[in-house]
Amino acid sequence: MRQRPIPGTSGLVRTMSLLGDPVLHSACAEVTEFGPALDRLVEDMFATMYAAQGVGLAANQIGVSQRVFVYDCPDDDDVRHVGHVVNPRLVETGGIELRGPEGCLSLPGLEAGTVRFDHAVVEGVTTDGRPVRVAGTGFFARCLQHECDHLDGTVYADRVTGFRARRLRRQIARAPWGRA
Repeated sequence: MRQRPIPGTSGLVRTMSLLGDPVLHSACAEVTEFGPALDRLVEDMFATMYAAQGVGLAANQIGVSQRVFVYDCPDDDDVRHVGHVVNPRLVETGGIELRGPEGCLSLPGLEAGTVRFDHAVVEGVTTDGRPVRVAGTGFFARCLQHECDHLDGTVYADRVTGFRARRLRRQIARAPWGRA
């Protein structure tokens, strides 16, 4: 029997910020106030992520410039990881660097080969201020790095290089939402 509520079931789906929105291109502020408003934000983030069929979502992707992200992401062994981190810091990356397909809810319908480490550790706190440490490998490590990048004002497209970057820029220009 489930002991805790399912994330996002009481949240509202919010509008997604798309590439080109200034909130996606600047570092987010540390969360200093904990309480019902932060709990509601996290619930709304889960609801929005699930509605968009994503595996992770940073607060600035829904227009909130605060250091918070949520995730519901498998690793390469199909182990499901579900949670949130407030004021996250990417404290460790390692293993091998892999170029793999990466997409983003703020660049809907697009993906490009992006280099990421296959191991990552994030530290922060929960909505009630308890310390949390999240370690991931494979696809989940990619997700953790991706979401931390968002909170620092970086989108995966900023990491894509060479012919992949040129191809992605052309795809963005042709996308109906393209503003970059």
